[in-house]
This record gives sequence, C-alpha cells and structure tokens, in this order.
Amino acid sequence: MKLKLDVNALTEDFFSDTRLLGIMTPIKNYQFCWQLNHLLGYNFRLNTDLELQTKKKGRNYYFSIYHHQEPGNALNHYLYHNHYDGEYLLPEFKHMDFLWLMKDDFVDDIKCVGITASIKSITGVQMVAELTNEKIRNKENLVF
Repeated sequence: MKLKLDVNALTEDFFSDTRLLGIMTPIKNYQFCWQLNHLLGYNFRLNTDLELQTKKKGRNYYFSIYHHQEPGNALNHYLYHNHYDGEYLLPEFKHMDFLWLMKDDFVDDIKCVGITASIKSITGVQMVAELTNEKIRNKENLVF
C-alpha cells in the first residue's frame, strides 16, 4: 500500500490565518532585518533550521528565512528572501525581494496596515503590497 502526501491540504493548513506581504528593496537582508528590528522593536533572527532548499537544473538554491515571535501571543513573523542566485522562491513575484509571512494568530487589517506603513518608512524600500492567496501560484514553495 502506497501512501500519498496531500500537498494541497498541507499547504491550505499552513496558510490558514496568515497574511503575506511582498517587499521590494535593494537593501541587503541583514541590514533590512536590523532596520525592522530597530523600527518595530522586533527580534528578527536568521533561522537556519527553516532555510528552504530547491533543486533546479541540477543545482541547489537556498532561501534564507528570518523569524520573530511576538512575546505574549502565538503570532510568528517569517521574512523570506525571495531570490537566490537568479532563482526565485515565488517566481510569479520576481520583483519582490522579501516575503513577510504573518502566521499562527489572527492579524487584523489595522495591524497589517501599521506594519506595511512602518516598512514603507524605511529608506530604500520601494514597494510593499499584500499578496492574497489567490495571487500566489506557488505557495507550496513557502511551506517549511
């Protein structure tokens, strides 16, 4: 008997109660995290246990993920680097340098707008946009 993993159900479960922002900026990932931590009082840190790896054309590509958990609640923030050596985690959003996933607790519109405004206030950030689930074709790439 063969068991088959239902990737669609896994992906849907992973994305329940999430918000995803796309961020366009030429700022290096460590500098961007430092600025976010300073501005928002967050503690984004590189989480090597969550790093995503894909294999294309016989090569391995590694996408780093920074993580911050809000004290006092279940909300986790994950900041994905969307590109590595010419490949993209979400190819449909090649223009986005970072993807910010808010997960594991409800995020209301007021909080999401506040975070978006804070990100936009960073010098060098060119665009911040909420990415809705319907627009994301390769959301399984974000599942860790």
